[in-house]
Order: sequence, then C-alpha cells, then structure tokens
Amino acid sequence: MPEKDQTTHNFLNLIRQPNRGKFKIYIGMSAGVGKTYRMLQEAHALLKSGIEVKIGYVETHRRAETEALLQGLPIVPRRKLFYKGKELEEMDLQAILNLHPEVVIVDELAHSNIEGSKNPKRWQDVVDILNAGINVISAVNIQHLESLNEDVEKITTISITERIPDSMLLMADEVVNIDLTAEELVTRLREGKIYEKAKIETALGNFFQSDKILQLRELALKEVANQVTRKVETEVPKNIKLRKEVFLACISTNDKSAKNIIRKTARLAAYYRSTWMVLYVQRSVESVDRIKLDAQRHLINNFKLATELGAEVIREKNDDRVEAMIAVCTRFEVTTICMGKPHFNFFARLTGNSFFNRLMKHISEKDIDVVILS
Repeated sequence: MPEKDQTTHNFLNLIRQPNRGKFKIYIGMSAGVGKTYRMLQEAHALLKSGIEVKIGYVETHRRAETEALLQGLPIVPRRKLFYKGKELEEMDLQAILNLHPEVVIVDELAHSNIEGSKNPKRWQDVVDILNAGINVISAVNIQHLESLNEDVEKITTISITERIPDSMLLMADEVVNIDLTAEELVTRLREGKIYEKAKIETALGNFFQSDKILQLRELALKEVANQVTRKVETEVPKNIKLRKEVFLACISTNDKSAKNIIRKTARLAAYYRSTWMVLYVQRSVESVDRIKLDAQRHLINNFKLATELGAEVIREKNDDRVEAMIAVCTRFEVTTICMGKPHFNFFARLTGNSFFNRLMKHISEKDIDVVILS
C-alpha cells in the first residue's frame, strides 16, 4: 500500500475509534441467577460474529454449566502474586491494556483487589480499560450497589463489604437484569447449580429464603427501571414527545365478555404503567326507560369493577358507536382500543358497513392500535 494511502487508512482507524469503550453490565438479585453464564454466551456470539473477545476474568465457582462455556474462548492469563504467604491470582489489567481486544469480559465488578495491585477495586480496573477504548461486559449483584447497602443489610442481615459506586451504573451504556423467580433460584440451589453440596443447607437458612429473595428481586427490577428512565431523560432530545400509552376498553350493555375485557385491559395498562378508561356508548334504544333491569345491574357491576381496577369510566350518548369511540380517542389521545370479538352478519359483510369495518376505516390514518380480546 502506498505511503499516502497507508496514512489515510491509519487516520480513518483513528477517527473511528471511540474515546471510551462501551460498557455493559449484567445485574442480578443474587449469586446463581446466571449472570456469568449469560456473559459467556454473549462472548461466544460475538466471537462467531468476528469480534475480538478476551476473557479478562471469570469466576465459575466450579459450576459445570459455566465452566463448559469457557471452552473455546480466548483467556487472558491471570497475574500471580504472593500475599501473606499464599500464591493468589488476580486479573492482569496491564496485559488486557497491552492486548487491547475489542471486547473484554470482566466478572465480579465489586471485587477487592489484592494489596499491591494498581487499583484497590476491580471496578476501577474496568474504568481504566474503558478509558483505553476497550469495550467491557461485566456483572454485579444488586447488593453490591453503594446506595442500596443499608437496605440490603436490613433484608439479608449480612454485612456487604464489597461495593461499587452508583456512578458505575450511570456510566453503563446498557444494564441488563438477569431475573429468576424465588422458586427457580431455590431450585437451582438445591440441585447444586450454585454452591457445592456442603454449603446448600447453610445458604437455604440464610441468604436464600423466599422473602429475602423477593425483596432483592424488587430492588434489582427497580434499579434497572430507574436506569432506563435516566437514559431516556438524558439521551432523548427534549423536543421529541414520547408516545404515552393510553388504553380504552370498549364495552356494551349485553356484552357477556365485558368483565374479561375490563380485566385484560387493566393488566395491559399495569404492564405499561399507563392510564386507561372504560367506554360505554349509550344508544337511544338503551335509555333508562327502555333497558331491562338485569342489563342495568350488569352494566353497573361492570362500571364498579372498572373503577376498582383503577379505570376512569366514560359514558357517551350516541347512536353511532364508531363516531363516539373516535371522538373519545381523539379527546384523550388513546393509543390502544381494547374490545371483544366483532360480530359479523351476512348483510354487513356484503355492504362493508359493519361496525368493525367502519372503525378500521376511521382509525386507519390514526396512530391507534386495536386489540381484540377473546
């Protein structure tokens, strides 16, 4: 390659290289949820994609499934040093910096380094690696987060000495929660997939109790949710208005599936943490003096259920249900309509004048989804 072309090539490589490496953290409620396993799976996937990956430090805790995943992955040899008369191993920070791989896997982010190391804590090693322009994938348990230290100690009654500052999560480009139910985690423990048999009963009597696991799980889920919120606030331009989900459950007087529609819409709204409403369009044939008493009771009970589940009940008088629904959707900026299965008849199919066809025609140009509930 001519000298000029080589110089251009080098400059292109230079300007394409990020100033700081990307940082991904796998976080979990406790040991044994599968953070290291997931990191190694990702390392294999990256390797197959042609990305240069190195294992900077991984602690398998002699778990057979995890150790099996180490096969075929390039490992940076650990640094050996003597401390208090014993030979110990530590992650070789300098070797990683010298090799400068595209991605390095660094387990146990809260680990305290052996005295005499460059940095007291492994998270500080990770900062050095990131500052060198190397991408890092790491893992940590929720109990090691500094701001949650007192909360975790109250839950577990165990003093957590190895901690990371909250700034490490703020520094992360991506935080992934590895989640298991309390039952699944205890099952893994009993099967010997977390600790060796001699430690199982002690763990079950201390840290691995369902109530403690559930509280730690809640902390982990909340922290990851907060991380997403922070990223939205800092990274999404202020002039961009994010779409807020608003659900509208549509029921009628004699709709036998009304309770089911209300309950399922409530669950959808809870999942998206969104507001929701229940709409009943009263036609002239359904006025108080014309509707049967049992139908009135049925309707009132549905309104009561909707209110108890947190919905706002909207009653509209209109002989044209589609017109009323579109008006409500526009007024409240509804994003999703939830309704029961539409009933088609032969004449409506021929004329294309069915309620459902008309509704689809009206919302075709609007950013509104329709969910058909059984």
